[in-house]
Amino acid sequence: MGATQRAVTIVGHRGTPGYRPEHTVESYSLAARLGVDAVDVDLCPTRDGHLVARHEPEIGGTTDVAARPEFASRRTTRVIDSLETEGWFTVDFTLAELKTLRAVERIPATRPHNTLYDGRDEVLTLDEVLDLLDDLSRERGRRVGILPEVKHSTYFASIGLPVEPGLVATLRRRGLDDDPHVLVQSFETTLRGLHDQLGCPLLQLLDGPGTAPADLVAAGDPRTYDDLVTPDGLREIAGYAAWIGPTKERVIGPDGEPTTLLADARAAGLKTMPYTFRNENEFLPPALRRGQAGTSAQAAPRSAYGDALAEYARFRDLGVEGLFSDNGDTALLAWS
Repeated sequence: MGATQRAVTIVGHRGTPGYRPEHTVESYSLAARLGVDAVDVDLCPTRDGHLVARHEPEIGGTTDVAARPEFASRRTTRVIDSLETEGWFTVDFTLAELKTLRAVERIPATRPHNTLYDGRDEVLTLDEVLDLLDDLSRERGRRVGILPEVKHSTYFASIGLPVEPGLVATLRRRGLDDDPHVLVQSFETTLRGLHDQLGCPLLQLLDGPGTAPADLVAAGDPRTYDDLVTPDGLREIAGYAAWIGPTKERVIGPDGEPTTLLADARAAGLKTMPYTFRNENEFLPPALRRGQAGTSAQAAPRSAYGDALAEYARFRDLGVEGLFSDNGDTALLAWS
């Protein structure tokens, strides 16, 4: 997946949730019109086996389901990847039922301006996202790519609703299974199972220190993401993936110093796409947070914009090959 006249591939993380509720027509459309190379689309199954664009199967925070009395009885508790979560889940709804819901802003305390758009957009299927991207590609006169993410692979397979078969079937049906503008991603190493099924590139996501892929945990494999980012671990990933997607902190550590990950990844033949870049103070290193004149960074409002461009500049100077951003226009400005 290449960038457009740039040395970096800029991916709209769930569209452009810095300005619109995530995973919606408006979020994806704005991302494409701002100029990102591709959009990130998280995939969760419905009870009847359709794949929908939601960051997590729990939808109480991203739709208006909590205000819908007809679905009050669907509230439940599920244990997903060893974490107990209470709420409403895509796997307890048919697609027709999900289509009656409307998207809302996931973090309204940080992004109150996005609540203006609450209730406007429905939950999208993978096919609907692909149709939208086709339309946006024609409108913009350039190809807008897609990064489908296989969510909670081991969990969904354990309840008889695996994500991978539906994703592979959809990509094949649409002639996208070997398309370089499609980059399939997952936090689990089950991603390797797609290597022989798809010709498009794959991206292994890498969470923070002390965490581990859910499939390895379920199999009793003691390895963590810390093991996967070692030179040996990266060489193993390179056997099935073309990219890694680490947390930003794995590229520039909490001490503000670059790690060896970029160099180690390149030595293994991998490109690196860190996540997630956002404009708000809440998501920036303390030194880059900004508040009212005369106030300390610690007192900066979390929803206010900090010096995001300075953060991008550090990663630009290191030469990252890609990145995920909630604010595609800011990322593009940093590389202009």
